[in-house]
Amino acid sequence: MPLRLEEYALVGDTQTAALVGLDGSIDWLCFPRFDSPACFAALLGNASNGRWLICAADTPTRVVRRYRGESLVLETEFHTASGIVRLVDCMPPRDRTPDVVRVVEGVEGDVRMQMELIIRFDYGSIVPWVRTIDGVLRAIGGPDALSLWSPVPTRGVDLTTRAEFTVRPGEKVPFHLAWHPSHESASPLDPLAAVADTSAWWESWSGHCNYEGEWRDLVLRSLITLKALTFAPTGGIVAAPTTSLPEFIGGVRNWDYRYCWLRDATFTLYALLVGGYTEEAVAWRNWLLRAIAGDPAQLQIMYGPAGERRLTEFEVPWLGGYEDSRPVRVGNAASRQLQLDVYGEVMDSMHLALKSGVAVDHAAWELEKTLVCGLESLWEQPDEGLWEVRGPRRHFTHSKVMAWVAFDRAIRTAEEFKLRGPLDRWRTVRARIHDEVCRNGFNRQKGAFTQFYGSTEVDASLLLLPIVGFLPPSDPRVAGTLAAIERELLRDGFLLRYATHSESSKVDGLPPGEGVFLPCTFWLADSYAVQGRYDEARATFERVLKLTNDVGLLSEEYDPGARRLLGNFPQAFTHVALVNSARNLHRAEGGPADDRRARAGSR
Repeated sequence: MPLRLEEYALVGDTQTAALVGLDGSIDWLCFPRFDSPACFAALLGNASNGRWLICAADTPTRVVRRYRGESLVLETEFHTASGIVRLVDCMPPRDRTPDVVRVVEGVEGDVRMQMELIIRFDYGSIVPWVRTIDGVLRAIGGPDALSLWSPVPTRGVDLTTRAEFTVRPGEKVPFHLAWHPSHESASPLDPLAAVADTSAWWESWSGHCNYEGEWRDLVLRSLITLKALTFAPTGGIVAAPTTSLPEFIGGVRNWDYRYCWLRDATFTLYALLVGGYTEEAVAWRNWLLRAIAGDPAQLQIMYGPAGERRLTEFEVPWLGGYEDSRPVRVGNAASRQLQLDVYGEVMDSMHLALKSGVAVDHAAWELEKTLVCGLESLWEQPDEGLWEVRGPRRHFTHSKVMAWVAFDRAIRTAEEFKLRGPLDRWRTVRARIHDEVCRNGFNRQKGAFTQFYGSTEVDASLLLLPIVGFLPPSDPRVAGTLAAIERELLRDGFLLRYATHSESSKVDGLPPGEGVFLPCTFWLADSYAVQGRYDEARATFERVLKLTNDVGLLSEEYDPGARRLLGNFPQAFTHVALVNSARNLHRAEGGPADDRRARAGSR
């Protein structure tokens, strides 16, 4: 059985990533890209589905781990009765064959070690042909191959590569595993130099962070995580490096998050710019423009790391699922949904980029105009909404508000940067949307905006109404909505997205049950902040910070009863929300929440 999510750490090379357990096992790794089939899939099954274990032969009395400085080089120390040994893991970020470097370092005493390498290509289904040629272990299965270099002799036992060795103080025993196409060969590198170079690369990148406020360590760790989840060749940022980690143990809410969501654009741009990473923000903006280029009627809510559109969803029946949570899914059918909010996110992110100093691109503006003009005939339709429901389409209030944002930011962009567009027509549509939402999305008896027109239930996405500038924080309808959300969605100080056990469970088309949603809880902190409720904002924010694991990582959801993280891990959206909330709470003059409201036009 895999470990709890809290017991995993991330290493990555900005093209793919691995999850390393507290026990020294790499239980999840996709080569050569985030969305490639996994060669280690024990996370969603068992050891026979592939893993790479290096650990002390004797049961440790204590395990301590940390990232080396401000880098993504992971150090895990095993304390045993005979001594202490350190396992160093990294993935060198460079434009070449992707690889993993692992170095075992003796710290105290003589420690017996063991290594177990089980390679299973295509999500644990393909047993490779393994042989040793000139001292190099090579595993081939269809188009994929892995090569392992190490001074440690290995042997094959029951379709598993094993080794035993002893490490003494001061000794360093290296392992280098490289992916390559099966029709090509791979070249070895110097593992010790690779660790040093990787550490220096990350330290240099982290050195550009200009955030000096409270909670800096966790903010920087979140920014490092976002960088690790960036597909460097294109600038796209995947939502998570994993698929099918459940939102409820034993449930079916298991989705593939190894893709790039458009709605993450605004939040991600804010987070990167807060940290001073303009280059990454520009790369993300350019990825966005390439991904959405073409007919606006064909706009998708998510794309592959390089902008791929075909993300066909299918199930992987031979994997039992994380703690028997099935099905295991590859691909994401939500990519074909209509989600009107993405238009608002795209336009808001484009406006933010220009406000942050990115040069005006007239070709990009033509594309933006085309999107907004296309939205004129779409915004009145029902959609699947922010939460990608798999039930019938509805007139979700948040979706309509974000359609308003799309027109609002288009108008602001044209006005502020002297760009041409049908502004009078857009102003008319903006006003129509605002009037409709206030008329149909607000429940007078409840005194709050509701999840969709005609509903009696609230949704955490409604917290964003004042954040995006749709209504001022002082509006009594905003206060009433916040009060209803507190009353109906708060669980042990954390926020649900919506109540999956009641009316909303019929809306999303899935069985009830999921954890509290960590990004939404950060939004709650932001909402308290814009309301001037700073003590509550800080308490809510720091309550979520306490959920970070020992190396500063968070998933998407949390189970307060079982006290464990849930959902795909680590989750970019959560770390983006952490960075933005830290900025909102640290600066008295305001942060991203105030910035977004300030950029909203008159209604």
